[in-house]
Amino acid sequence: MLSNSSASVNSGTAVSSDDTISSNKVIDLIDSQNRINFLQIQGLSKHYLKNKPIFSDVNFSIDKGEFVCIIGHSGCGKTTILNVLAGLDTASSGYVIMDGREVKGPSLERGVVFQNHALMPWFTVRQNIAFAVNSRWKDWSNDRINQHVERFVEMVGLSHSLEKKPSELSGGMKQRVGIARAFSIQPKMLLLDEPFGALDALTRGTIQDELMGIVRSTQQTVFMITHDVDEAILLADKIILMKNAVISRDSYTPGGIDQVLNNPLPLNRKRANLHHLNGYYDLRNHIVDFLIGIKKTFD
Repeated sequence: MLSNSSASVNSGTAVSSDDTISSNKVIDLIDSQNRINFLQIQGLSKHYLKNKPIFSDVNFSIDKGEFVCIIGHSGCGKTTILNVLAGLDTASSGYVIMDGREVKGPSLERGVVFQNHALMPWFTVRQNIAFAVNSRWKDWSNDRINQHVERFVEMVGLSHSLEKKPSELSGGMKQRVGIARAFSIQPKMLLLDEPFGALDALTRGTIQDELMGIVRSTQQTVFMITHDVDEAILLADKIILMKNAVISRDSYTPGGIDQVLNNPLPLNRKRANLHHLNGYYDLRNHIVDFLIGIKKTFD
């Protein structure tokens, strides 16, 4: 639970009325989440300075198998939200419920792919992925781990590089290893923090296509941060537009979610024909207008 309410202790464990209320809220959220959504975020806020939250009252949900992208200017709190979902950070207030349980810390149920790939340089491709697989299934034999690793390395087209170390791989190949590692632990949810931001356009496009194919075939639930509008339109079922905090001499308005857009384009869309689809330019222009400060509604 992400409540900061205090608790008093006597002969047993007693909690304050605020904690009881907060606990009841979590139970209610879990009950409603079990009926509706795979992931539910309610009332999330984060502050480092008192009374000046970076974002506040963030509410959204993700269905099982849904691909959600979040877009916003630097500093609006996108990565902080992803870290809270991953259990790598805590919110100042609010709740995250995934698959009927509150997120309270890191878990192998959530796989994370970082922008810098985060591979261990002294390990080969095989060893980097095997380390994650062994953490997930500690009772597996080496043969079973290797078979599992090879399956996911083949999925991202790197079977020929199994015994190479990260220093021998290109940037795109390193990101493929990171994606294979995340999928190999078979998480309930995949969290992507601008995984293609440092790649050239051609490599990025190729890996986008690969990722989309893998996600469609596995029905993986995905939450992804991106600054690339076309990437969000290509990959996402739902696009969250996040606004920055507004600071003036006399007031402070926290950042938060401005709009949640359902992607109206067909699910079988391809990068090559994306710009030919009806509705593409309406959606793209709406997102670009938001990013440059023009406020509109999207139907």
